[in-house]
Amino acid sequence: MLKSLRHVTVAAAAVLMCVLVAPGATAAVRQSTGTTPAAIAVPPLQEDPAPRGANDWSCKPSAAHPRPVILVHGFGAPAAGHFSLYSPYLKAQGYCVFTGTYGTLKDVPLVNLLGGFQSIEYSAAQLDAFVNKVLAATGKQEVDLVGHSEGGVMPRYYIKNLGGAAKVHSFVSWAAPNHGLTISGLYTLGQKLIPGLDEKILPLWPVTSQLTNGTGFLDRLNAGDETPGDVRYTALASKTDELVTPYTTSFLTGDNVENITLQDQSPKSWGEHMSLAFDPAVWKITDKALQRN
Repeated sequence: MLKSLRHVTVAAAAVLMCVLVAPGATAAVRQSTGTTPAAIAVPPLQEDPAPRGANDWSCKPSAAHPRPVILVHGFGAPAAGHFSLYSPYLKAQGYCVFTGTYGTLKDVPLVNLLGGFQSIEYSAAQLDAFVNKVLAATGKQEVDLVGHSEGGVMPRYYIKNLGGAAKVHSFVSWAAPNHGLTISGLYTLGQKLIPGLDEKILPLWPVTSQLTNGTGFLDRLNAGDETPGDVRYTALASKTDELVTPYTTSFLTGDNVENITLQDQSPKSWGEHMSLAFDPAVWKITDKALQRN
């Protein structure tokens, strides 16, 4: 009962974060809406503070782990907190690890330390620049990406529209809302109770509208080939995810994707949405995915 209540509370908080936006935050996000990727001038993502093990720019990938790994956080998170355990774990395995906080609102107090608030196009342009920086530092031609939640959708835009298909070897997503979400029914309920939710309210907060599919952004992203390029895709989802529901919305179609349900490989994993980033079972599945040839 307590777990169920916590799920509803977390989901409700997510909805409130998306809808109750400070005017300054709304203006900051809206300025990138409707632009083409080439027209977006974005600042670099925030590299500091970084989680332990990440952003050692002298690190050179080994023969055992020949590509640098870039970690991509989810909505409303700072990279340092989101990957506070996973980054040092990867580093201990011998990987070169890099990450940063994308999509921040620098003029909004408190929120300016968190990320994922800008539009997908804006954040993907930041990721593009960061990938190029990592490749230049490591002397490699490809990176591996691991993304959680929004961080599992935004890189797909980068891969499909910004040339990322030529620079990404493997892409592992955790609980990505690839085909929209219902937030345990709260979003569906909101559509019924709040007139103009999709047309008037959520578009004030573009990334939210994009992830719920209210604007058709995901329809466009998924049109044609959902797994473009010669990228090895792995889509991991949890049956007990309370935010990205139904959990099968995370799965992708294509010959080069492996769709994995967490509980099929780790029956004891509870798999709440945020806890995936701290679940050793998820890390082990990701280890295997990163080693795909």
